[in-house]
Amino acid sequence: MSLVRILVVDDFKQWRDFVRVCIEKRPDIHILGFASDGLEAVQKARDLQPDVVLMDIGLPELNGIQAAERIRQLVSKTKILFLTGQADPEIVRDAFKAGGDGYILKWDASEELVVGMETGLLGKRFTSRSIAEI
Repeated sequence: MSLVRILVVDDFKQWRDFVRVCIEKRPDIHILGFASDGLEAVQKARDLQPDVVLMDIGLPELNGIQAAERIRQLVSKTKILFLTGQADPEIVRDAFKAGGDGYILKWDASEELVVGMETGLLGKRFTSRSIAEI
């Protein structure tokens, strides 16, 4: 895998720090920036053109699904992986309808984060193993 440039979007600083710690060990992944709300995520995705956006759903301003719809229109090549605690099947379906390439539950992230990104970058849909059949 070549260098993957990511944008991390979550309104909880400790979670952004967790993602940073998980990823900084990987020389093939570079964090371009962080955003803490949906509007900031859209702006940074447009400006930074990341390969991957790791997006929470429960965000202020625009929720993650609304932000993903806008990002998909602005930077169509960017892969959007939802990284969230929302396991409701309807929300999962909405996330994929909004242009999501993957859906990772936060409690599975330590094992699935990098695999989910790699799968999404290969053009395949990734869904956390803890999500019931959708």
